[in-house]
Amino acid sequence: MKRVDFVSIGSNDLLQFIFACDRGSPRVSERYDTLSPEVLRIMRNIITESNKVGIDAGFCGEMASKPLEAMALIGLGLRSFSMPASAIGPVKSMLRSINVAELTKYIDILCNSSEPSVRRLLEVYARDHNVLA
Repeated sequence: MKRVDFVSIGSNDLLQFIFACDRGSPRVSERYDTLSPEVLRIMRNIITESNKVGIDAGFCGEMASKPLEAMALIGLGLRSFSMPASAIGPVKSMLRSINVAELTKYIDILCNSSEPSVRRLLEVYARDHNVLA
């Protein structure tokens, strides 16, 4: 990290590598969930390590264009996203409806979950906290 000027997490390739599968393959697509605790822990580690040396971590990939997934990324500490223009409105609405400090605490708990996916738990959180996800 001390040798770079910035970090950008590219979710599409990273997640295909983590899950060792093609996310578009119908044979294995049900095994591929971007909101698995393992994925969140890996991303949290990247963000933590970049913060230690004063480098901001950014994010690009399809995951950032979905409000629920973007909510998780914000809870992990990411603040810079690359997404299609059509996703900005829904993600911005979600962002304006969250309490980041509270969300961050909840995401920390979810990172330690033994569930294969925390998607349902995030959906419940969003509903219970009036988050526009």
